[in-house]
Amino acid sequence: MKKYRALMIMAIPGIVYLLINNYLPLFGTIIAFKDVNFAKGILGSDWVGFKNFEYLFKTSDAFIITRNTLLYNIVFIVIGTTFSIALAIMLNEIRSRFLSRFYQSVILLPYLISMVIVGYLVLALLDGSSGFINKTILPMLGLEQIAWYSETKFWPYILTIVHTWKGVGYICVIYLAAIIGIDQEYYEAATIDGASRWRQIWSITIPLIVPIITIMTLLAIGRIFYSDFGLFYQVPLNSGILMPVTQTIDTYVYRALINLGDIGMSSAAGMYQAIVGFVLVVVSNAIVKKFNKENALF
Repeated sequence: MKKYRALMIMAIPGIVYLLINNYLPLFGTIIAFKDVNFAKGILGSDWVGFKNFEYLFKTSDAFIITRNTLLYNIVFIVIGTTFSIALAIMLNEIRSRFLSRFYQSVILLPYLISMVIVGYLVLALLDGSSGFINKTILPMLGLEQIAWYSETKFWPYILTIVHTWKGVGYICVIYLAAIIGIDQEYYEAATIDGASRWRQIWSITIPLIVPIITIMTLLAIGRIFYSDFGLFYQVPLNSGILMPVTQTIDTYVYRALINLGDIGMSSAAGMYQAIVGFVLVVVSNAIVKKFNKENALF
């Protein structure tokens, strides 16, 4: 205690924040097992056991919302990881060949910001009455206008494209940092041995960032039962026709909370998502640890 007293004092603000932000809210999990009555208060409300969970699983939409949440997230993980790694490698090649260290930092920030902005500009392109695609692109191709917000078949692709576009820049920065941190002596030795640039990428770059890829994938798996609420609720404009392909656990709980005001059910859904995410991370980490302990998250 005496030896590290100064460090422990410095850590107090972080510890207090962790307790308030991460541990104190755990008290709220009891809401999932209560019929919340604000007149009685949370502690005074009646216990209902697992009835709030039954509502979530017995609904006729249970299969649809679970299927959509899982399948979309699996696709997002696969495509997002692939594109992020490819983009990080491409930026690293540009960085190492054409850009000075000053321009390396200058060029990345506006690019990543534009990834987010342009991703949401897709909404303007899809507008049925004045959208660029319906008014310009489709007539040029001799095709009829499409009622985007009435056709479910397009939305799995639209949501995947928008999610990838807005998210790949952020994840790419993490992979780019890992690539930049690779010792250049590996590449120099490979160049001397006559390895092409593609061979260096496949034999040096990708294998050495596998630990980062594994960690990012495990973290993504932990949130596989969550969805991007803004993407699935706001982008489809809350269209009832599109719900079979845009309804996820998060949007379903939000709609149920707005329509029914059932806080207990929404809390049960959040607890369910957290528990499943925790189990998936532990199981996935155990599988990774079985093959390579160094790549495991813990």
